[in-house]
Amino acid sequence: MLLSFALYPQQNEEADQIVKNLKYQTGKIVLGDNLATLTVPPHFRYIDGKQSKLVLENVWGNPPGSEPLGMLFLKNETPTSANFTFAITIAFSEEGYIKDDDAKDMNYDDLLDEMKEDTKESNEERKKEGYQSVELVGWASPPFYDEKTKKLHWAKTLKFEGSEIDTLNYNIRMLGRKGVLVLNVIADIDKLPQVNQELDAIVNSTEFNEGSRYADFNPGLDTVAAYGIGGLIAGKVLAKAGIFALLLKFWKVIALAVIGGFGVIKKFFFGEKETPPPTDNTTNT
Repeated sequence: MLLSFALYPQQNEEADQIVKNLKYQTGKIVLGDNLATLTVPPHFRYIDGKQSKLVLENVWGNPPGSEPLGMLFLKNETPTSANFTFAITIAFSEEGYIKDDDAKDMNYDDLLDEMKEDTKESNEERKKEGYQSVELVGWASPPFYDEKTKKLHWAKTLKFEGSEIDTLNYNIRMLGRKGVLVLNVIADIDKLPQVNQELDAIVNSTEFNEGSRYADFNPGLDTVAAYGIGGLIAGKVLAKAGIFALLLKFWKVIALAVIGGFGVIKKFFFGEKETPPPTDNTTNT
């Protein structure tokens, strides 16, 4: 699950160069092929999908995966900052139009019990693939669905095998005509107050463009997903949509983070040298 220590000296220079050369953007960003528009929140800056893939794989050392739509970092942080708090990955899962009829009657306590059982049952397969087993402790923040904006968010507390520190998995989903925008925040559980402080700005930052909005659904042309809001939260989509793979990309990072916080990641990957102040390669669009 962890990379060989022998790789890190070779990665130091490459990772430092990648981080140094990151081109950050603020303002309005068009995501995908005119899929949606991101208005970068005031305290954040954005990197595009190509750079995000480099950060995830070449800097943080995660397994290869598909290219996301981008990432958001706090303005005073970089991927290797000693004061790293959290980052947000942005992706799109083309799962079809998700009906939200079940949202009003959802019993989230019952749903949580089901999710805990599903997590237990999946641990055997995870161990076969070389990953730690994980326990779903409970809601760090219970699900909330805004029927008007078609946006959903919830947070889970996860405990990984052998760790004493819980991990926060914050999920934000934005329903569209042909699928969902997926915003994921993964951090130590003690970062929950910081995430909550920025939550409204994050949720309100992104909107589908005309033609891709939930209201643009055409029943004669478009595919309807086989699950609703409950299935989206419970993760019934995960195996098909690859959203769970996004979490898997971070498990190596989490395995280090639970040992002693994200500062451990920096020390483990990059040694003890002091991280320089963030390079201001920011452009406003």
